[in-house]
Amino acid sequence: MALEIGDQAPNFSLPNQDGTSVQLSDLKGQRVVLYFYPKDDTPGCTKEACNFRDRWERFSDAGINVLGISKDNATSHTKFITKHELPFTLLTDPEPCPVASSYDSYGLKKFMGREYMGMMRHTFVIDAEGKIERIYLKVKAATMADTILSDLGLS
Repeated sequence: MALEIGDQAPNFSLPNQDGTSVQLSDLKGQRVVLYFYPKDDTPGCTKEACNFRDRWERFSDAGINVLGISKDNATSHTKFITKHELPFTLLTDPEPCPVASSYDSYGLKKFMGREYMGMMRHTFVIDAEGKIERIYLKVKAATMADTILSDLGLS
């Protein structure tokens, strides 16, 4: 059953780029943007991360926590953060990606005639009560942060 606006966001505990565990329930009381992306330092994922970076001050001023999730490991996340000066946390959801699966963001993908299991580019806004406030399944990587800020009346 797919998640819907108003549903309780599935709780999780995942390691960040430093190996420290981040638990969604620990962020109750603040809004959270949870964005799933396929791979560190690839063209689309870099555009998306840099769009969040370039709008970071607006998210930060509004008290919104941004968390990026991919199946990449902590070393890969650290390099990606350093290379692009990303001010937010990246989390590792190793295959078979149980957290992404709980958010319907991991599954069968097709690329150039090949089918494989992979991370979907989906974004969720979770309110301060831990409920899903917005769901973005058709993500434009280069403008996702702008879209969220606009939809939340923060642009």
